[in-house]
Amino acid sequence: MIAASRPPIAVVAALSLLAGCMVGPDYVRPETSVPVQFTETGPWKEAVPQETIGRGDWWTLFNDPVLNALQAEAIRQNPDLRAVAARVLQAQAMAGISKSYLYPEVNAGGVGQYFVNNPNFATLIDPALISANTPIMTGAYKAVPLYATYEIDLWGRLRRQTESASAELGASIANFQTAMLTLNGDVAQTYFEVRATDELHRLLVENINLHRSSVGLFRALRGDGLANEIALSEVETSLRTTEAQAQAIEGQRIKLVNKLAILTGANPEGFSLPRQPFDRTVPAVPVGLPSDLLERRPDFAEAEREMAAANARIGVAVAAYYPSIKLTSSVGFESFDLSTLTNPTSNIWGIGFSLFQQIFNAGRITLNVERTRAAYQERVALYQAVLLRGFQEVETSLGQLRTLSEQARYQQLAVASANRTASLVTQRFSQGLISQVEVLVARRAVLAAQSVSVQIVNTQFVTTIALVKALGGGWQDRQVPDGSRSMWAPLLKK
Repeated sequence: MIAASRPPIAVVAALSLLAGCMVGPDYVRPETSVPVQFTETGPWKEAVPQETIGRGDWWTLFNDPVLNALQAEAIRQNPDLRAVAARVLQAQAMAGISKSYLYPEVNAGGVGQYFVNNPNFATLIDPALISANTPIMTGAYKAVPLYATYEIDLWGRLRRQTESASAELGASIANFQTAMLTLNGDVAQTYFEVRATDELHRLLVENINLHRSSVGLFRALRGDGLANEIALSEVETSLRTTEAQAQAIEGQRIKLVNKLAILTGANPEGFSLPRQPFDRTVPAVPVGLPSDLLERRPDFAEAEREMAAANARIGVAVAAYYPSIKLTSSVGFESFDLSTLTNPTSNIWGIGFSLFQQIFNAGRITLNVERTRAAYQERVALYQAVLLRGFQEVETSLGQLRTLSEQARYQQLAVASANRTASLVTQRFSQGLISQVEVLVARRAVLAAQSVSVQIVNTQFVTTIALVKALGGGWQDRQVPDGSRSMWAPLLKK
């Protein structure tokens, strides 16, 4: 190999200084118009997305050990969540790959060649060169070179690529947090729907037992009159209707339990959820929460990071206007004799550079720059849309909880009134003043009022969970190690 002359040190220094230049716009989060405070209640300030803040075990707010265990299983076994965690690992790898281009690429190689110099080959050049005494030359060639290539990032193309990949990683982490928050919310909502279904089933069973007693009583006391037959038929009809409602509720429970099994990553055939009393105490989510809660909403962070990545891609596109310069070098040993391969006299080295500049491409670079700028504007609009939806969700949940609280209070008064009516009717029946049918009518009114009350409480639970999700999760400021596999790898072991 022919050794190249050393390049002037001043040229290398000048190129290194130019490497500090970066084309394209620096990222600045755009200002957005946000309300000063929620309409319902609770002052707050404009939030800065922080995608690396943990969501916290917010479901412990409900103080239910069964729910806590289900949430732990869902986080550990849900396949959809593991798929999102795998995407985070991919984003981490892509960020590392992008960063690697900022450093020189070094490759090693080896060459070993045995050759035979056939004198007959000389006849192709000059037949007069060959003679009967021309010897056949043989030999071996060995070389151990080390090659290095480095692109001087004069215009910041590689750094913008790294900036974009880093922002994409942040968006991926925020997307994982969104997926986990959604999963935890679905588990909690489904769990409370099961509990509400169990409570409705319990009320129906109580009513069925009452109807069966009434049917037995009517059959024992009925005479031959048409009125008694009609009364018995009415009681039996009411009994069968209530039994049908109980079966419908039971079918709904099976559907909900199977859904809960899938959410927790379990096979429905081996999953069960024992019945337990329905706790109607709905925890109060503090409306006057710290203003940084909205900063922890992961979809805000994801949209903001995607916007930053799109901004960095503008710089990558703009850099295509400028020339690309690469430094190349090699160093090693070469020799025709293996014993002298590593001698200082066998040393070889070379250094050079290449420059590439596009002259004509029919406007492709300009069109690509326009495309990346439009893509950034799209991300800005999507970010603003996510903010608006977030504010809407919080406002809606707060308003619903306020109205549901009033609705639950009025419904409790209705239940108390129905119970009082049923008690008075039962008392009049014991005095022989009215028939058993009127007692059943009063009891059905109590059942209807109680059922509506249970449904309202269930809606309060569901809306409370929706509010927690709208606020971004829990209140624990735990940092997520976004630069390592420790957070995500355990979710991929299944």
